[in-house]
Amino acid sequence: MPNTLEAVIDIAAPPEQVWKVVSDLKRMPEFSPHTVRMVAIGAPKTGTWTVNWNRDGKKFYPTTSRIVRYEPGRSFAFRMNENFTTWSYTLEPTETGTRVTQRRDIPRGVSWPVRKMVDAVLGGEAAFEAKLVAGMNETLGRIKTAIETGG
Repeated sequence: MPNTLEAVIDIAAPPEQVWKVVSDLKRMPEFSPHTVRMVAIGAPKTGTWTVNWNRDGKKFYPTTSRIVRYEPGRSFAFRMNENFTTWSYTLEPTETGTRVTQRRDIPRGVSWPVRKMVDAVLGGEAAFEAKLVAGMNETLGRIKTAIETGG
């Protein structure tokens, strides 16, 4: 069964500045090694749908999601329609800036067809999750670099 995944990083910037970057869906491919494109259907807010193009190495696949939490300066989350996972970014102020936590939660489990696809095409759950965690850490590192260098 899939697991909850999490990565955390501290960024030397206030939550409002971090929020502008984390919630900018057009920039998601700049940071995430698994995201090719993420397009909101309308203004980003709770309830907005997105259409996404993702990759795992040389394999590309489309997904859709719905924003389930949109709290400026605090939290942003979207639920993947195909596999029922929820991806989130939570921002917490610290003495030196902001702690950002990225999570993948599975509140309802993952559908059988998606589990079979992960096994057959993406190397199995353990390998796929290891790639996701590495990608989460890479994403947060890229966000940190962009913010702290003024990008």
